Amino acid sequence: MTTNAYEPCLTLTSPADVLAAVPYLVGFHPVDSLVVIGLDRGRAKVAARWGLPLPPGALAPLRPLFEREAVSEVVVVGYGPGEHVTPAVDEARGLAEQAGVEVGEALRADDGRFWSYVCDSTLCCPPEGTPYDPRSSRIAAEATVRGLVALPDRQALEHTIAPVTGPVRVAMRRATAEVVRDLRARLTACGDADAFAKEFTAEGLARVRAALTDGGRLDDVAAARLGLDLAVIRVRDEAWTLLEECHAGLWKDLTRRLEPPFVPAAASLLAMAAWRSGDSILATIALERALTADPHYSMANLLMHALQHLMPPGMLSGRLPSPTELDTAMGEARASWLLPLLDRIGDDDPPPGDGGVDVTRG
Repeated sequence: MTTNAYEPCLTLTSPADVLAAVPYLVGFHPVDSLVVIGLDRGRAKVAARWGLPLPPGALAPLRPLFEREAVSEVVVVGYGPGEHVTPAVDEARGLAEQAGVEVGEALRADDGRFWSYVCDSTLCCPPEGTPYDPRSSRIAAEATVRGLVALPDRQALEHTIAPVTGPVRVAMRRATAEVVRDLRARLTACGDADAFAKEFTAEGLARVRAALTDGGRLDDVAAARLGLDLAVIRVRDEAWTLLEECHAGLWKDLTRRLEPPFVPAAASLLAMAAWRSGDSILATIALERALTADPHYSMANLLMHALQHLMPPGMLSGRLPSPTELDTAMGEARASWLLPLLDRIGDDDPPPGDGGVDVTRG
């Protein structure tokens, strides 16, 4: 998956510097991974990471990426045993050479040592490998001072958006049941279900706009209500259309707190916000949360396809609904979607215990 290499900058002068910098490019210390860093005039523009061993065709999107990002040089780094790393590094190098992109360095790192695929001098690249420690290097110190973070592993990054548990989960489950009961009562009391559907959608639009404007943490009932609102595609698309990078905190909080049936919309919006900020690793993990809850959720599948093909987020701007389309969708609101929506979660009090939910996909 791809991550744009934004400021602040780190100056790299050796293979050890590259290995120390990679965790700050991808957000965690990689293992069993292939990382390709694209540069132009010595400046990193984009970094892409895959888990090893590679599935067939996984690196095919590299060639269009090189052209689209005007990459003139790449650095390839593989983490893990040679039987997994070497074929992947060779494939990445071959694709770069076919695209006319210079391979500035190609490394394998494993168990605190690294080897170069482009240097055959035993003076600087001994057969037994060169020791390195990315955590105690000058680059790690500079990165920390500049506010960059590298978590211990991908699982630690997954944990940052993992479902809440314990009393927080119990409280959210009760709040969700309260919101569902209220909505069912309103729907039962209403003589025109389609008119109520339009009213509910209009209220959801107002709530999502207010949440985006306020920017603060929602209480349990407000969070549960917004989760229910976002299950309406018209409301979710409003949030998508208005999305800014600064909204990531709201969507991250809702991804963690909402009941599983209502996670896909918030997690997909978090993914889009993270992707736009250049953090495609977090975007991918958020989409994994969404697709665990609903494997057929269209927004999550669309974004995952784009990420896997190393597309920039701007390429999806044409897929967003126009204001006219959104207004048309508002006019077509019907109760037919509302009853199944209410059936997605019961209105009973939660059982005793911590109310935990399943762990996300790895």
